[in-house]
Amino acid sequence: MKAERKRNLIFCLTILFSSIYLIWRIFFTIPWQSGFWQAAAGILLAAAETATMLGMFELMISRMRSGKSELVMPNPKPWEYPEVDVLIATHNEPAELLYKTINACMFLEYPDQNKVHVYVCDDGNRPWLHRLAESLGAGYLGMTENPHAKSGNYNHALEKTSSPLIATFDADMIPRRTFLMRTVPYFLIPDCPVGLIQTPQSFYNQDLFQFNLYSENDIPNEQDFFSREINVMRNASNSSAYTGSNTVILRKAMEEIGGFPYDTITEDFETSLRLQKAGYITYATEEVLASGLSTTTVSSMISQRIRWARGVIQSIRNTHAIFTRDLPAAARLSYLNAYLYWWSFFNRMVFILAPILFALFDFRLVECGFWELVIFWLPSHLFYSFSVRYLSTNVRTMRWSQIIDTILAPYLILPVLLESIGIKQLKFKVTQKEKTSVKTTSLRYVIPHAVLILLTLAAIVRFAAGKYGMALVYSSVILFWLFYNLIALFYAVLFMLGRDSKRKYERIRAKEEIRLEFEGIAWEGRTMDVSEEGMAFRLDSKAKVRKGDICRASVVTEYYQAELAARIVHVKEEGDGQFLAAVVEPENEKSRRHWLQIVHDREHSLPKEIDPWMTVYDDISRNIRLRFLGQKRSG
Repeated sequence: MKAERKRNLIFCLTILFSSIYLIWRIFFTIPWQSGFWQAAAGILLAAAETATMLGMFELMISRMRSGKSELVMPNPKPWEYPEVDVLIATHNEPAELLYKTINACMFLEYPDQNKVHVYVCDDGNRPWLHRLAESLGAGYLGMTENPHAKSGNYNHALEKTSSPLIATFDADMIPRRTFLMRTVPYFLIPDCPVGLIQTPQSFYNQDLFQFNLYSENDIPNEQDFFSREINVMRNASNSSAYTGSNTVILRKAMEEIGGFPYDTITEDFETSLRLQKAGYITYATEEVLASGLSTTTVSSMISQRIRWARGVIQSIRNTHAIFTRDLPAAARLSYLNAYLYWWSFFNRMVFILAPILFALFDFRLVECGFWELVIFWLPSHLFYSFSVRYLSTNVRTMRWSQIIDTILAPYLILPVLLESIGIKQLKFKVTQKEKTSVKTTSLRYVIPHAVLILLTLAAIVRFAAGKYGMALVYSSVILFWLFYNLIALFYAVLFMLGRDSKRKYERIRAKEEIRLEFEGIAWEGRTMDVSEEGMAFRLDSKAKVRKGDICRASVVTEYYQAELAARIVHVKEEGDGQFLAAVVEPENEKSRRHWLQIVHDREHSLPKEIDPWMTVYDDISRNIRLRFLGQKRSG
């Protein structure tokens, strides 16, 4: 409670000092006397600052109100659980990817398994997938022609099924055994019109920000900030978004809004918006109950973000979300912020170019003196930085937000502008997520950031040249922003340089019982980490095995047991025991299914919070050592 009061005080002070700063910026600092273009640029910079800060205000207010909107999940009797249709949407994904998702859905826990109906919804109408679904015990709903992409696929499934609840999963999202037990009860809250329960999007592989920047041990997945923080905060205004997967939806509510919408490329976002307009609650939870694959190439990630940007703008326009009387004012404000978020990349570019224009070309965008900046800007900036930390449970910092925005900015500005003026993208593009062992990017993506680095360096040299003493002090704000932006741009270049991806399957930390057998002798131990193709484990005593030996391994958990052929690839003596690593192959189909569940029916072992001790120096020096000096990362 004390921490909450401190947080709210910081938020209130941020809003106060930032409001004072904005009033000063808008009414007293525009360079009206410096000509049309400089005044226009000054207005643009002030508008970018205003939009950024107003968006932050909305998030802070949502955070302060979030505790008042929490739904308490009831504990229904076993017979009260309704029937559920579990729908897996697929377009052109490979068999290996789909096998894992279908398999996991068949292991979903429920009081009466006869009430759970799993369907593979295939708009490619592929015979081999029909056979795969049947072999795993799932139903199959195929389509020959589907001009409406994922919406058409799901609407076709709605016509063929009848359960009162619908769970939706993307082809790569692997649910945990407890998914239905932790979501369905919300729909049984008395006199509470729950239309949709959204669990966080989670990923078991490193995202590109973690991987390309060698930060897989130090920062969480970039999307965690939205899934685990922003979307949950928006429960306060009933504007939490459906993100397309890991979701349970009330069929009655879907029928009331006419099914999944067609005139958008983000049918999930618009579905939740239409449910809210119809009077239903869309509720985002914090508990991770499914994990999938994050995008593995820069081109696929940029295409994904462009689709999200265009789709959100389309859906807000289609539903008149900002102006409709069918939503309360808080929700409309939230959707205004959702729209303005996609302009944050344009704002980021303005913030990068503004000090360059002033320092390199004497282009004045702000009319003020040094001490005015200290009085009006400095308190606002400091409290703004504090608030970003308090806004997130250490999932995101101001520095990482600006690094991410800087990386994406050059590629999102034009799509957002085109969509905002009505030039629409209507074709749905499936995001490529298949894990491959290739380099994660191409050098062509470096060009915009490299150009900006050269301009920033030139601006620093020109602006600092010949200055010393108090002249440097008075120039410190401009130099601060030039260096601040330079660091973010340097991160962007490191990101775009990519990194060789040699491992196809992710290793996930797991401690489970293992029994290793070789030539009639058995040894007991525990696994350290597991993957779809192998595992590392420790034995309590020294086994008489060498590298290359083929052993029989049995891994047992509370719910699964897998019998494996294990080829030893590493042996290390450790006291009375041994550390070993092996490549594994399940002995039969049952063991294959159970082994995949042993690997994936657990919380992933990637970071959930930013390491607070990692500095800019640590990040960049690590990248240089590992990327350019040939050092290898331990582990």
